[in-house]
Amino acid sequence: MTRHFLRDDDLSPEEQRRVLDLAATLKAAPYDAKPLAGPRTVAMIFDKPTLRTQASFAAGIAELGGHPMLVDGKLAGIGVRESVADVARVLGRQASVVVWRTYAQSRIDEMATYAGVPVVNALTDDFHPCQLLADLLTVREHKGALGGLVVAFLGDGACNMGNSWLLAGATAGMHVRVSAPVGFEPDSSMVDEAARIAEGTGGSAVLEPDPEAAVAGADVVVTDTWVSMGKEEEAQARVELFGPWQVTAELMAKADPGAVFLHCLPAYRGKEVDASVIDGPQSVVWDEAENRRHAQKAVLAFLLEDGP
Repeated sequence: MTRHFLRDDDLSPEEQRRVLDLAATLKAAPYDAKPLAGPRTVAMIFDKPTLRTQASFAAGIAELGGHPMLVDGKLAGIGVRESVADVARVLGRQASVVVWRTYAQSRIDEMATYAGVPVVNALTDDFHPCQLLADLLTVREHKGALGGLVVAFLGDGACNMGNSWLLAGATAGMHVRVSAPVGFEPDSSMVDEAARIAEGTGGSAVLEPDPEAAVAGADVVVTDTWVSMGKEEEAQARVELFGPWQVTAELMAKADPGAVFLHCLPAYRGKEVDASVIDGPQSVVWDEAENRRHAQKAVLAFLLEDGP
């Protein structure tokens, strides 16, 4: 059976630990493992703007001994010029893995159904699982074991990062608090699924409408842009609504003194986060950006090892 990484709960708690352990090993010795030697090709498709995703996957695939094949999503016209299923059947015969950064989760689910090779979610509207592995790796580097840590996610809780923090954080045994304005909370099904996972890991997943209460005593404070790709027309209204959820130095001071700050980037200083926070001593965003490469290498190696 072909393994895919389409959403955060595709990894069990044991598998998540295994991938994070492998990521740490690969970070310490980036050129030792060559599961893509040949070189085997990994198809990378980008429908949405990208910097860290493209750079980290391309570099990581090369370090694993493989060849990163860039497929321009607009030129391919996936779902317009030809169906997702037909594209999947083509790419599955050209590449050992398909990595796709796209819009609807249903698109990448369909790709996985027909590709016949592992498919990796490099971001969809619903989930950002590779980013979460990088985030968890970063937190583990700075805070030690993940289990029992409190993480506060502030801002648009209904975005892919809010969903992924719920699922991945619960899988890691963390206590995840999501704080968002009314109408921007994660779907209840995401909270319920995270709570179900947390029952087996010792973690928890809750919604906390008060941003100060969410941050109080937290070990990790996370935010993301208030305006996700595809929702730019809502920018001004969101700036006015989301003001209390801005991560300021004053709000950050309510967290544990040793707390770290995360942001998947790009960041908009003066909106979701103050410059004094993201550029300050508690920020680990550059480690986080680098760790995309190491975490994604570990995912690729894991999927190829467990694949057909």
